[in-house]
Amino acid sequence: MLASSSDSLKVSALIPTYNRFPLTIVKGKGSFVWDEAGEKYLDFTSGIATCNLGHIPEPVKMKLVEQLLTLWHCSNLYHIPKQEKLASLLVKQSFGDQVFFCNSGAEANEAAIKLARSYAQKEWGSEKYEIVTFTQSFHGRTLATLSATGQEKIQQGFAPLVPGFRYLPFNDMEALNSLVSDNTCAVLLELIQGEGGVIPANPEWVKKLDQICKENDLLLMVDEIQTGMGRTGSLFAYQQYDIEPDVMSLAKGLGSGFPIGAIVANEKAAKGFQPGSHGSTFGGNPLAVTAGIATIEQMIQSDFMNTVKELGTYLSEKLKELKQTCSQIEDIRGKGLLQGIVIPKKAGQVVEKAREQKVLLLTAGPDVVRILPPLTTSQEEIDDLIAVLESIFKYSLTD
Repeated sequence: MLASSSDSLKVSALIPTYNRFPLTIVKGKGSFVWDEAGEKYLDFTSGIATCNLGHIPEPVKMKLVEQLLTLWHCSNLYHIPKQEKLASLLVKQSFGDQVFFCNSGAEANEAAIKLARSYAQKEWGSEKYEIVTFTQSFHGRTLATLSATGQEKIQQGFAPLVPGFRYLPFNDMEALNSLVSDNTCAVLLELIQGEGGVIPANPEWVKKLDQICKENDLLLMVDEIQTGMGRTGSLFAYQQYDIEPDVMSLAKGLGSGFPIGAIVANEKAAKGFQPGSHGSTFGGNPLAVTAGIATIEQMIQSDFMNTVKELGTYLSEKLKELKQTCSQIEDIRGKGLLQGIVIPKKAGQVVEKAREQKVLLLTAGPDVVRILPPLTTSQEEIDDLIAVLESIFKYSLTD
């Protein structure tokens, strides 16, 4: 039945999979976005850690415009030189030897899951299929990646889940004693649990986990979809933990807002794939890899990451100073420009009040306000955030 014109004004044609904020964003530049009424907002969400160079960074825009006039799409049945270039950049800047491109973080984790099982079953046989993940983790919304996610609320309504995942408590040393079963082939973890509450992994715990994986020939796979591309103060978060994983999944900030995902693998793990074992129609699309090249070339310039480290320290210190004056704040945690304010049951209130004062923030569950400024933000913009938070904590929150 066709909807009447009056019905079309009331009911969206979109399936309601998102609880959207009452805001329509129509333009962005740098650290700011504008709504349809022309109101300007300081965007400290970065498209959920995606616009890491800010909105429409000029070096990326210029390269994309050039590519738009040249070639939009090419099947992966043909060689795509810019894929090779971006893969080489990622390999040079990381532990990896080879790269597979896809379109999103969930697809990157899907590829990592398939790679781990394929590698292990070639080496050990079909009984090696289990992947260990951790409680409060988040790895995506596809059926396999939500099965890998250690949160029941993400999995609710989608039973039966994909078998072959086991969850251990995050940051629990004793639990690592039960890491390995007869079926275990890999471990998948976030080094900072973003959606799970901005919870950094304990370095000693990570070192023990890494040691167990090496001793048992398990692939160690790090999900750097939110933490990668400079977010934590190094190009990749694993570089702060004195480990070298076997596989790393990337997306979000890799394309400065243009859809792209990737897995980076060492030579051993990469053997799990061969022609025909995995693929993606749009993976490594010429436009996407152009955005990726331009993005990473900006981030590896000599002083870029030093500036990000300084800004991350400045933000963390300012938030800790705020905690000293606000008894409602239980903790400040995170790394670099991924920070969380722990304020039980009031995170949503803080986000709403900040939006009313033209600052955009996110939650990470009901108890944590998540702060994700562009890596190109300034101390002045951080000061503006702190001033807004001070006013909210002092005057606005209700029990």
